[in-house]
Amino acid sequence: MTTDTWLNETLYPDWGQRFRIRRELARVQSDFQDIVIFESHTHGRVMTLDGVVQITEADEFVYQEMLAHVPLLAHGDARRVLIIGAGDGGVLRRVLQHRNVERAVMVEIDGEVIRLSKEHLPQIGGTAWSDPRAEVIVGDGIDYVRRAADESFDAIIVDSTDPIGVGEVLFTDAFYRDCARILSARGLVVNQCGVPFMQADELRDTSRRRAQFFADVSAYVAAVPTYVGGYMTLGFAAKQPGLRDIAPDVLAARAEAAGI
Repeated sequence: MTTDTWLNETLYPDWGQRFRIRRELARVQSDFQDIVIFESHTHGRVMTLDGVVQITEADEFVYQEMLAHVPLLAHGDARRVLIIGAGDGGVLRRVLQHRNVERAVMVEIDGEVIRLSKEHLPQIGGTAWSDPRAEVIVGDGIDYVRRAADESFDAIIVDSTDPIGVGEVLFTDAFYRDCARILSARGLVVNQCGVPFMQADELRDTSRRRAQFFADVSAYVAAVPTYVGGYMTLGFAAKQPGLRDIAPDVLAARAEAAGI
């Protein structure tokens, strides 16, 4: 339906943003969260979960590319990748752009996010949904990592909501311990750690937890306009040091070889 209303984001109680809604496309209360997709006047189509903006067509590429390409190029030969969350398909699409990736497993807890993304945000996931290297599982990523006794991955990419509600368990000691266990010797994990200007505690606490199980713990940033507060922090944790010290010409050669 066509509307002339505004969506006011609810992430912070005293600061936020709002979008004027051109047309609401979907509003679904799933088993886990309230999902809304609408057309905006400035950012294309927008998805919110429980009133918090998750992705917009206008700037999703910044977040998705930085979350996927940075760890895979740092690793240099990631063939098996586990994606937790990312139900819109954007991370899966970027991971599969790397020709050397042989298998990408995506575990998203909310099947409605996947369904609605395919229907209303088809260009974000693109052809990744039908790529034979992709395995899409509707299930609990925490449980998958905990039970994956015989699995081994070169990289784990965690695209979660903030550490409240369904995303809270993705920021625990047990989760990072299990990630380290199923990663290969040179494996690494990246995850969103909030906007440091507003969520410094989240970055600090997550870094401390990861440091218990990984030799090299750091973070990098991506400027995503619709994440209020400026830069979004992406946590980086590797089982071996040195993956953040790759020369630019080597990274460029890897990107060319990967086919990005």
